[in-house]
Amino acid sequence: MKKLLSRGGVLVVLLLLVAGCASDQKPAEQAIKLAEDALSAVKAEAMKYVPDQVKAVEDAIKAAKDSFAKKDYKAALSAAKDLPAKAKELAAAAAAKKGELTKAWGEMSAGLPKMLDAIKSRVDILSKSKKLPANLDKVKFDGAKAGYEEATKVWTDATSAFGAGNLADAMAKAKVVKDKAVEVMTTLGMQIPEAAKS
Repeated sequence: MKKLLSRGGVLVVLLLLVAGCASDQKPAEQAIKLAEDALSAVKAEAMKYVPDQVKAVEDAIKAAKDSFAKKDYKAALSAAKDLPAKAKELAAAAAAKKGELTKAWGEMSAGLPKMLDAIKSRVDILSKSKKLPANLDKVKFDGAKAGYEEATKVWTDATSAFGAGNLADAMAKAKVVKDKAVEVMTTLGMQIPEAAKS
C-alpha cells in the first residue's frame, strides 16, 4: 500500500510538472508571436539606420524560439516577454539616427556643392592659363582634374541615394566627396573651408 501511495505521489508530481509546463506553452507562444509582429512592424526602417540593433532583437527571438522548440516554455517566455518593448526601442533608435543623418546631410549638401564649384572654377582658370603655378606640375594638375570629376560623380550618386531615402549610404558617399574635394583643393593650393576640415 505504501509503495502504491508513493508511486501515486510521484505520478501526481509528474502530472503537475507537465501541467505547469503546458500552462507556460500558450503564453510563451503568444509572447514569441508578439515579438515577431513588433519586429516586423519596424524592421524595414530600422535596418536602414540601426541594423546591428535589429540583429540583436532577431537573435533574441531566435533564442526564445529555440527554447520553445526544446519545450522549455518558461525560458522561452522569459526570453520573449521583453522583446516587443525592444522592438519599440528599435523604432525610436532608427528615428533618432535618421534625424542625425538628415541634419548631417543638410550641412554636407550646403557646403559640398560650393566646394565643387570653387574647384571647377579654379580648374577652368588653370586650364586656360599658359603656365601652371610653381607648386603645380602637369601630372598633379591632371590628377586634380580627375579627382574633381570623380568627386562630382560620387556627389551625384550621393544625391540620388538621399532622394531614394538611403541616408546612411548618401552620407557615406558625401564623406568620400568631402575627402576628395579637400585633397583636390590642397593640390591646387586653394583655401579649404573651415567646415570641411573636421
